[in-house]
Amino acid sequence: MAIYKRGSIYWYKFTFNGEAIRESTRQKNQHTARQMEAAHRASLAKGEVGIREKKRVPTLSEFMEKDFVPYVNVKHAAKPGTVEYYTDGKKMLCDTDLGSLRLDEVNDQHAQRFAAQKSKLSASRINCGLRTLRRALNLAYQWGTLERPAKVTLAKGERQRDRVLTDDEITAYLAACPQPWKDAATIIRGTGMRPGEVFTLRWERVLLNGGRGLLQVSEGKSKAAKRILNLVPAVYDVLERRRGEQGIPEEGWVFPSTAREGHLNGDTTKDQHAIALQKSKVARFEPYILRHTALTRLAECGCDVFTLARIAGHSSITITQRYVHPQADAVERAFTAFGKLGTAAEPKKLGVGTILGTVEKCESDDALQVVGAKGGTRTPTVLPARS
Repeated sequence: MAIYKRGSIYWYKFTFNGEAIRESTRQKNQHTARQMEAAHRASLAKGEVGIREKKRVPTLSEFMEKDFVPYVNVKHAAKPGTVEYYTDGKKMLCDTDLGSLRLDEVNDQHAQRFAAQKSKLSASRINCGLRTLRRALNLAYQWGTLERPAKVTLAKGERQRDRVLTDDEITAYLAACPQPWKDAATIIRGTGMRPGEVFTLRWERVLLNGGRGLLQVSEGKSKAAKRILNLVPAVYDVLERRRGEQGIPEEGWVFPSTAREGHLNGDTTKDQHAIALQKSKVARFEPYILRHTALTRLAECGCDVFTLARIAGHSSITITQRYVHPQADAVERAFTAFGKLGTAAEPKKLGVGTILGTVEKCESDDALQVVGAKGGTRTPTVLPARS
């Protein structure tokens, strides 16, 4: 019996009289799914049911209008920018001959034809349509509308985010930044947070305690995005000043705005970023480069890839590895330290401060506990109680 999962739902697949049978059980329990497959096989063998006709596959336009757009509107209701991005991509796709194709007909060749038709646009605009197509096809596969996933290759030439700013560039740039983008950029540079995470930062998620502090990222692109970060002095000073200017609030946006979201957004910061580039004479870069620079500098300071993944909020260290480039002397130091293991008694360590929290060693059972986490050595995701 062949059962498999799409997302959290089990499907089954088998062959009967030369016909491929593939159906969703709509169940999350593996045992129940196997029972449903066995029952379907038995019914076919006894002639109690015939081979069911395949459901009609919708066109791309139909799927986008009836399924994809409603899903995006609900899933990303708190992120108007994301809704606008996918809505724009959907319009681009449906205005071409791609919209009239059945979903199971769409492949990468059609995607590349779309890219060729839009060749006068920038690579970023073309990829808006291609990313929307890829997301829609993946959802269609997860929901059972498609039997197999489809590959979509993005257009080349999109602006990359691999540049690392020098200290002089950062100093000149921040000095030329208008507010509130200057404060937001300082936080990104000092924590490695995504711009969107900084824009939606709330005072309930910030703990300032006499020169030291923490902030909590409570939502993001994945579960790994939920994390707690320590505050370097520059970031602490910015948050302390902003809190004082706002009357020491206990809740609310750190960067309140009259925008529809109620907080700072990419539209405002885009204009202020352009002003800072013009005044500072720093070579053009995307705001996201501030995050890339911060994570790269952390790696250069000796942060291992697993810890860096926690700080960055990455769900896979494969993404984080592009920030870590060990040199020959680092490899030599690692083997030197490794060779000294067991040669001398190591001093007892009762507490180790990290950027993710404080690890304490319990005398009773020698277990490591992370203060602020729910037991074990898990990375803390909630702030400690305010004193």
